[in-house]
Amino acid sequence: QVQLVESGGGLVQAGGSLRLSCAASGRTFSTYTMGWFRQAPGKDREPVAASSRSGECRYYADSVKGRFTISRDNAKNTVYLQMNSLEFEDTAVYYCAASIFSGSNCYEPRMYQYWGQGTQVTVSS
Repeated sequence: QVQLVESGGGLVQAGGSLRLSCAASGRTFSTYTMGWFRQAPGKDREPVAASSRSGECRYYADSVKGRFTISRDNAKNTVYLQMNSLEFEDTAVYYCAASIFSGSNCYEPRMYQYWGQGTQVTVSS
């Protein structure tokens, strides 16, 4: 069983930055595909960024390309989402997810077995 705990959300003005962190339990973190998803009120959950364990899949949603960066520190069992130039439309609950699988579809929620509880990001305009 893998437990994921997100942190780093909060309230920020448009144009500002936040860094989300997701700490994972377990000894095999380096083998997981990791992803970030978000869900805004009244909308479906959508992929934001993902990175497979072996690098064959690296995904960014078009709306965040050039502004968000996913990275991981295997020594700390942690994946990060650096969010710059935040926009009002980025307001959502952000979820970290982990998958034991690897493949080109790392942006698909159904690929993931483990989910964090979510962290709220609110961008004021």
